[in-house]
Amino acid sequence: MSDPKIDRAHWPEENVIFAVTSLDLKVSPEPHPFHLAEKTAAAENWRLEIAANPALFDGKMVLQHRVDIRDGAISSQAHVVPFSTFLWWRKTRPPGSALHLFGLPVILSSDGAVIAIRMGRHTANPGRVYCAAGSIDPDDVVDGRCDINGNMAREVREETGLDLADAFASPGFHALHGEDMVTLFRTYRFQETAEGLIARIRAHIETEAQSEIDEALAIFSADPDLHPYPPFMPRILARIFEGAATH
Repeated sequence: MSDPKIDRAHWPEENVIFAVTSLDLKVSPEPHPFHLAEKTAAAENWRLEIAANPALFDGKMVLQHRVDIRDGAISSQAHVVPFSTFLWWRKTRPPGSALHLFGLPVILSSDGAVIAIRMGRHTANPGRVYCAAGSIDPDDVVDGRCDINGNMAREVREETGLDLADAFASPGFHALHGEDMVTLFRTYRFQETAEGLIARIRAHIETEAQSEIDEALAIFSADPDLHPYPPFMPRILARIFEGAATH
């Protein structure tokens, strides 16, 4: 598989949503080349990060090294890295060094809302609003490959208390890419109203000693300025509410 820096000619246009035909997301047991090259700088940056936010935790996560997207088929090779390495990569993003790929379960209420969450001030994405999701952890790697469905179910359960098995899932994934990120998403429609789902999530937050999220939000509009969204969210909301595939 060729380097992502030089082999994107056959990728879809940035920020254009496309149907995913297959996933083959391998995880190598070897260290990530970016981690090997930048671990000293990453450690120095981590000292600054935790000085500013002592609640951060340097756990392990999966970071892609090579990704290929061809006719809807996504294949990749990833490595497990410390969270500190990911933060340093996110801050510097040397061309061709890595990509961040993750799954985003788009929860829909029976009355047509997208249920999102606002990240806590103590997290690495303070105040950002998006659907409950998280990076791929080593526990989400099954037989050497990323289990995106398992990752999404775990993240939603941990952050909101909801069980994706209780919802009607769309048949497959769609995706978009931009800014060295690949977002895989599918919808999960619950039988409950937005008010009911928000109440359940609020009750779950109250049981947590330190929840990752501040609150749950019901979104009924594709307005990109309604909340402080990361770049992928407005495109997905436009798809849900307006049927738009592009910007």
